[in-house]
Amino acid sequence: MDPGRPGVPPERVWYAAYGSNTDPARLGYYIAGGRPPGAARNCPGCRDHRAPRESVPVELPGVLYFATESEVWSGGRAFYDPDVPGSVVRAHAHLITAGQFADIAAQEMYRSPGTDLDLRTVLHEGRARLGPGRYETLICPGLLDGLPVLTLTAPWQCADMAWNRPSGTYLRHLAAGLRSADAWDTGSVARYLAGAPGAAGVWTAEAVEALLSGAPGDDGPPGVGPG
Repeated sequence: MDPGRPGVPPERVWYAAYGSNTDPARLGYYIAGGRPPGAARNCPGCRDHRAPRESVPVELPGVLYFATESEVWSGGRAFYDPDVPGSVVRAHAHLITAGQFADIAAQEMYRSPGTDLDLRTVLHEGRARLGPGRYETLICPGLLDGLPVLTLTAPWQCADMAWNRPSGTYLRHLAAGLRSADAWDTGSVARYLAGAPGAAGVWTAEAVEALLSGAPGDDGPPGVGPG
């Protein structure tokens, strides 16, 4: 990934998903609409229902952590702090239109899709705060094949948050999505997720790896309480 900046907002962008949308099947509901299995609400979908033109693995500078309480997953949500040095966040980057990115962002913010985003600030400065809540801050860590890499996170920093244990169902989606990127093996993905703040000390790499084999784990490993 190139740390440069594009000159003008392009028609296509790379959406770097590091949470449940690492899983292409899950992302499909944000694009085409419908209720994902186990979800509490419907996704309205994008105006453009076309699947991503391409999906590739990327590593973003910063750290992944789990915090707040998800109404969908009953555990901590994944967030990205780009300001933590010395580590990387693994993501699945999906090549989509700028309009599709705007509609996915709206759904993550619990807003109605259908309005394009003004990307000039995030593309020029690397960050744009659209609101005070989770997933209402846009980040552009650089370029991939000349197109901007964009993702969503919260305005706060990892060190300022009370971390929260993610559920097994949620971790299963993240692990499956990262494995589908075809860049990291199962053990590496499990160690990465189990080491993230909020999961570390609660989930073991072995327990995360077991989730991919269909083992139960929605409430965490046996004998381990919430973080």
